[in-house]
Amino acid sequence: MIRLAVIGDQRVIHSLSPRMHNAALREEGLEGSYEAIPLEADELGGFLGSLAQRGFTGINVTVPHKQAVLPFLDRLDEEAATLGAVNTIVVKGERLEGGNTDCPGFAQALTETGYVAQGNSALVVGAGGAARSVVLALARLGAAPLWVAARRPAQAQALCVELGGEAISMDQAALAAGDARLLVNAAAASSPTESPELAAWAQSIDASRLEQVMDINYGRSDNFWADLARGQGARFSDGLVMLAHQAALSFTRWTGRPVAGARFLAALEGEA
Repeated sequence: MIRLAVIGDQRVIHSLSPRMHNAALREEGLEGSYEAIPLEADELGGFLGSLAQRGFTGINVTVPHKQAVLPFLDRLDEEAATLGAVNTIVVKGERLEGGNTDCPGFAQALTETGYVAQGNSALVVGAGGAARSVVLALARLGAAPLWVAARRPAQAQALCVELGGEAISMDQAALAAGDARLLVNAAAASSPTESPELAAWAQSIDASRLEQVMDINYGRSDNFWADLARGQGARFSDGLVMLAHQAALSFTRWTGRPVAGARFLAALEGEA
């Protein structure tokens, strides 16, 4: 019996991960289940310490716990250690092994759009935890120049020193956008109600060379990044494809079954 879950704060109850993973379990003929479990920060230690006893095979970790789980793990893979964050935990006996599938998930999602990052300019907006995976993936894919802009320049600077890229201010980013072929939103806001300031910034820039806009968020009906892409004649994709690919990679770690990200995406779109 395979028992899986995703943990986060109260927002996790709206996660799409159970839909994807439960569909994959059925399709693979595996007996098991995947659930969403909200936890407060002070509950993490007790919950993680009881995973084996409660019969868990593995869990996903989402905001705001991706870094908070680190002290409770016995081992980190190279990706998680580099990023300083975990989104996938595998239960091996009494040992907990942490990994991160966000970076390869983003890389696969970008490649699926048909865009070639190697040697092409990219602008990443945001410098938080999500941006770390995006910047690392783009650096590995050879995006150059690779600019990282955030409302807190010091945060962008620290990220770039650690993972690559050039930190710039939002004012500088408005100019850099004119030379960028790829723009990735790794900030939390995608609709004007979430951030009127960022929406106004996106509406003000001239980004005539843009070929691809990617937003790692999803589910926004009023998405100003999509409006930006449309206005500049660029392709647009939201975070559903990245979500599907990182989920498929987690599923393989838990079950040993390689499943294409397209199958997870199909579950989100109601085709599974």
